[in-house]
Amino acid sequence: MIVKEAIHSVGSYFILLGKTFKKPESSKEYWKAFMRDLDYLGLNSVWIVAVISLFVGAIVTIQTAYNLDDPLIPDYYVALATRESIILEFSPTMISLILAGKVGSNIASTLGSMRVSEQIEALEVMGVNPASYLILPKTIALVLFNPILIIISMFLGIVGGYLAADYIGVVAPADFIQGLQLEFNSFYVAYALIKTMVFAFIIATISAYFGFYVKGGAVQVGINATKAVVTSSVAIIVANYILTQIILS
Repeated sequence: MIVKEAIHSVGSYFILLGKTFKKPESSKEYWKAFMRDLDYLGLNSVWIVAVISLFVGAIVTIQTAYNLDDPLIPDYYVALATRESIILEFSPTMISLILAGKVGSNIASTLGSMRVSEQIEALEVMGVNPASYLILPKTIALVLFNPILIIISMFLGIVGGYLAADYIGVVAPADFIQGLQLEFNSFYVAYALIKTMVFAFIIATISAYFGFYVKGGAVQVGINATKAVVTSSVAIIVANYILTQIILS
């Protein structure tokens, strides 16, 4: 029974994707929806990404410094380890998981409320493809803007690490900067941004799926929003493993 439901859900998900990526009826209206979603889903997430990245960068630096407290290990290795941790995993993966909770639940609850209030049916009556009109702008907005959020996260994470190292005195500023520049591989940034775009697509489409197919009332909207966050988070972790194997192997 569980397997049958899972197969049905996966099939419904891909059918929804097929409806989503159809040619828009009105480019002007889709552009307005895109700009609205860019602001609502993207720009409104900058502050939480900035705060979390700044403090986590500081925490990673402090913990790394104490764990590498060995006379045989140069101090600049603290910055190197902090840089790699932030670029490779924290910014692209952890921030995406946070966005899955913030943005994903928003998408699922918004579409769920529209389904419950029969607004989606009203769009169908007017001859509008609701899947495309409601989901496509959100998906494009996240895929385009989330990499910007991750770049901000990388920068502020490293800044937080530098400030923590300087304030607490675990690493001298000159050593920290030296470690940041040591053996830097720019491909790691590209790898992180590729993962981010895939994660953004997962967040937008899976959350939209759970919201679009809500059955019931307001209680079910909340339940589906929770399912959207959990499913998106699991999908991100699995995709992270697959992409890491493919790109870095």
